Amino acid sequence: MARWLMLLPPVLFVGLAGLFYTGMFRPNQGQLQSVFVGRTAPALPTTALPGLPGLTDADLRTGEVTLVNFWATWCPPCRAEHPVLMEMAAKGVRIGGVNIRDDDAKAVDYLDEGGNPFIGVATDPAMRGAINWGVSAPPETFIVGGDGTVLFRFVGPLVGTDYETRFVPELEKALQAGG
Repeated sequence: MARWLMLLPPVLFVGLAGLFYTGMFRPNQGQLQSVFVGRTAPALPTTALPGLPGLTDADLRTGEVTLVNFWATWCPPCRAEHPVLMEMAAKGVRIGGVNIRDDDAKAVDYLDEGGNPFIGVATDPAMRGAINWGVSAPPETFIVGGDGTVLFRFVGPLVGTDYETRFVPELEKALQAGG
């Protein structure tokens, strides 16, 4: 019996090493898949920030590609990506925002001070809408085709190499396809 117990640790080690080894060579290892890619976008929250236009499901079905960005003022990576969102909006990219678990007044002040890249902003104080989209934490950005189909999900801030190598090509592809 003791011999079998002595074999257990090396066998477990080899099994785990094999799992790790195969995991390193799977495609898109750093990417979290969304169950919504290729499907109609989930419903958006129906509330909006005071004094700003809301973001509606109809905004995702205009025939134009739209980004849906889940963000919060208390989120440092969201603040880091804000200049990129402003730059994209200045270039004509449609961006809708969903402000999650935030104070409305703080969110309005933030957009007043830093600029508002959004065509509309829905609020999601309990994060119920974000959960319906599969969002675990901000920032997360979805590329939505003009017919309301989710084309791509990007987890993390829209800055850096990951953004440039994964998000930008997907956005360009979606924009070239025309929605």
